[in-house]
Amino acid sequence: MAALFEGYTLCGIGPTRNSSNSGILGIELGRDIDHVLVTDASRSVTVYKVSDQKPTGSWTVKHGQIITCPAVFNTQSQEYVVVTDDRVVRVWKENDVHMEKAFKATVSADVLRVLSAAESEAVVLFCCGAVRFLDSLLTSPQQPIEDVLAKEEIIRWSTVVKAEHQLVVLFSTEQRDHHWLYAQRFNPNTLVKHRIETEPGLSAPISFSATCRGRNLHLLFLYSNGSLYESVLPLRISATGAEGVQALPRSLRLSLPLGEEELISGAAVVLDEAHVAVVGFPHPSAGTCKDYLCIWNTHFQTLQASKEMSGRICSQLWCYSGKLYVPHGKMLSVIPFECQKSSLAATMGKLKQSRSESKSCSLLSSWTAQPYGEITQTPGFKSRMSTRHTSVVKSALTVDQIIEHIKTGAVEDVQAEVGEFIRLTTQTDLQLATGRMALELVSRSQTDANFYPHAVFLQLLETQYLCYSVCPDLLSLAMMKKDFHLCQIAFQIFPDIPEDVTCACLKTILSTPDSEIETVNLDTESVIFMKMLTQTQSGLEEEGGQQNGFCPPAIETDVSDAPSSMLQRDPLSLVMSCPVGLHKGALLNEVLQTAYSNKPLLPHLKDLTVPQVIVFLQYLLFLYLKYSHDAHKQIPALRTPSFSQIIDWICLLLDAHFTILAVAPEAKRLVSDLHKFVRSQVKLYAELGKIEGSLQVLKKSKQSEDFGMYSIEVIELF
Repeated sequence: MAALFEGYTLCGIGPTRNSSNSGILGIELGRDIDHVLVTDASRSVTVYKVSDQKPTGSWTVKHGQIITCPAVFNTQSQEYVVVTDDRVVRVWKENDVHMEKAFKATVSADVLRVLSAAESEAVVLFCCGAVRFLDSLLTSPQQPIEDVLAKEEIIRWSTVVKAEHQLVVLFSTEQRDHHWLYAQRFNPNTLVKHRIETEPGLSAPISFSATCRGRNLHLLFLYSNGSLYESVLPLRISATGAEGVQALPRSLRLSLPLGEEELISGAAVVLDEAHVAVVGFPHPSAGTCKDYLCIWNTHFQTLQASKEMSGRICSQLWCYSGKLYVPHGKMLSVIPFECQKSSLAATMGKLKQSRSESKSCSLLSSWTAQPYGEITQTPGFKSRMSTRHTSVVKSALTVDQIIEHIKTGAVEDVQAEVGEFIRLTTQTDLQLATGRMALELVSRSQTDANFYPHAVFLQLLETQYLCYSVCPDLLSLAMMKKDFHLCQIAFQIFPDIPEDVTCACLKTILSTPDSEIETVNLDTESVIFMKMLTQTQSGLEEEGGQQNGFCPPAIETDVSDAPSSMLQRDPLSLVMSCPVGLHKGALLNEVLQTAYSNKPLLPHLKDLTVPQVIVFLQYLLFLYLKYSHDAHKQIPALRTPSFSQIIDWICLLLDAHFTILAVAPEAKRLVSDLHKFVRSQVKLYAELGKIEGSLQVLKKSKQSEDFGMYSIEVIELF
């Protein structure tokens, strides 16, 4: 399982030179994991602090000089190293203002790259294939450099891998449609040449990635036809091993969807032993669009996460410390990611959540995973994944035939054919076909008013292979049809719903009468949660206890003589009913648990009308008061909004409509109650802070004082 989180822009980039170069020569780690060096294709090297998205230093060469390889940070000497004009090696420190005034040395051969690994000496790779340690080279810059490569043999890719306290320099070469891989080891000092196999009609691999796992080096080769091969090399070679050119065995790990166009560029980088990030190849269900960053599971051939990038993506991709660096359009974006340990159950969406784990604020980490086990499925929506044959039986119809039937067939026939196809199709084929079928079903439903296959949409959602990016119009169609059951399932499954769509759904839910929503068949667990939430108060009153520091205030006045407003003015009394129906509350809970970012969400919240905002705020206040009395802990439900989600939505609504709420007469009472409740909370936490300070003082007091056999000590807290 894997997830791509909300990204941010690190810096702008210059004009793109070609489809494989964004104007950035390279990105390397700086002095720590929060700093990176960005070398552009013009004349500058800039150090950025990633968390702050700000440059901390920048150096530029003189006009007429060019930087010919990415700058690196030498962790041993704490210095920056770069090569200009192919042969001039420049070394400078963080506090050096000008690169020109720092140390420089001219070597006797063209340098291809300077390679650096953590806590290791930097290595210089020459264009002729020779390798030198940086310190020994700078000691004698004009030392002779031998020619390792044959005539017309050109290096296409290079890297350095550190494992078991030794370095291995890897570089691939090309010579007249023949491709080789060299492995330079230093302990012992050996250079081994391997022959890279290529498929008929294919050129060299368009992307390489190398990692070390255990005692082996794992190399991934990406070809333009979407084939991703892996080769394994032992970290150490035998002293009696074969000499000369050795064959490089490989195995196919993944076949990426190619689309209709022939691709000549792309990039892949290994994230862990089961996941790889890819750019330059189309999303399986996005047609010919290639502006996607995708994470694939190479063990189970499944797409785990995807993110659409604005602007054209170049064939460059870097990965450092749980972050992907992607040049696209005119910017360099940083995309945090997370990869969880891969298992067949998790990949097929069958990994059930443990009851002992936290059950609130569960963020779906992959659109191919089922986050809540079978509890999200309503009657009639039971999973058939465990009974579906995946390799022995083949569906009688192909996906192209089913799409043709969708265009003209009746709803009942389409439902039967899609259900049979899902039951008999392999996981890999089904993942690619689900999006195509959903797009065609939505397209016909939008043009044919008499065609709306509710059950077929539920079948496709059940596969766990749909997300909003695959079929963007599905949620809009469901809202237009007032299909709240489908909307609820989509909210539970889709991790990538845009903020404007979330607000549109929220507006539809709030504007629909409770009487209409109460007739909808929703997830029973959510409805049961709402029922128990509204019934919790009576149980608390019977117990007469006080929970979480709250207790309904006693009212000695005769209830029959007291005005009704008197019983409801105190927001802490909790004598309040749910302002919405049970089913509407269940749907609102799903909205509260949808992933979002504050800045994109805030403008769309302003589209809500004042009555809708007031009702929603009343419901959020109702939830907050119930949660303050630990009501949510007494209700065993998986899909429940968290405390922080409720507070965040209250703050967002107040920020979006503060001026209107301040002057609207119908909002005066609600805002007053919110003010009183917040004031009481501030007072409570202030008193708790005093107690905490007193307890800390007591904890730090001397424990070794001898008070004799018996003593009485008075401690005044206030």
